[in-house]
Amino acid sequence: MTGGLYPRAVLRPVGDTGLLVEYGDSIAPDINRKVRAMAYAIGREPPTGVKEVIPTYRSLLIIYDPLRTDVSQLQAEVESLERSLDELKIPPPRTIEIPVTYGGDFGPDIDFVARRANLSTDDVIRIHSSTIYQVYMIGFTPGFPYLGGLSKKLHAPRLDTPRAVVPAGSVGIANDQTGIYCVESPGGWRLIGRTPLRLFDPTKKNPLPYRAGDFIRFLPIFPEDYRRIADREGP
Repeated sequence: MTGGLYPRAVLRPVGDTGLLVEYGDSIAPDINRKVRAMAYAIGREPPTGVKEVIPTYRSLLIIYDPLRTDVSQLQAEVESLERSLDELKIPPPRTIEIPVTYGGDFGPDIDFVARRANLSTDDVIRIHSSTIYQVYMIGFTPGFPYLGGLSKKLHAPRLDTPRAVVPAGSVGIANDQTGIYCVESPGGWRLIGRTPLRLFDPTKKNPLPYRAGDFIRFLPIFPEDYRRIADREGP
């Protein structure tokens, strides 16, 4: 994707219960900050009839009750919030450290990524773990963080045929993104490692240790460390 931040938000009706608010046409920190600021502003003072807000890389979808409001009224309220968005102070980002065992059974595609980039697997591990990644959005499966900032050296295509089962905790690469499968699921990303942490826990008040806007740093660990942490985390 190419382009940048729009001069003003573009509002698009989505069916009779949704309003899409678009801030740009690329994956970029300034665009995503606008998305997060609007999501925070709506969450702090929800307009009448708003049921849910779903942020993405460059836009957010507002789901509303058409019996309590209509798209024209909601657009006016969003435009009012927009005028003070640049001054809004959103929660500061945190940096979350996530241990990962790279390669082997934990990361069966790391050799592919290394060969494609003309690197050693140690180089892949070093490059991947030396970046601090921004959580741009969470979705696809419960807790899956879409992370920006992956080195161009590690860009790799998705699998031609997705795996039927990807283990929970798997760390993958797809084109210019990296992310974590927090629950077992199908998936087509190139798997380079796995974390022993149980990142998504629906029994907790805050089911995830991170939110959109936070940063994630991967810490390489040995397989024996993986097993020790996994035993501590439990099933």
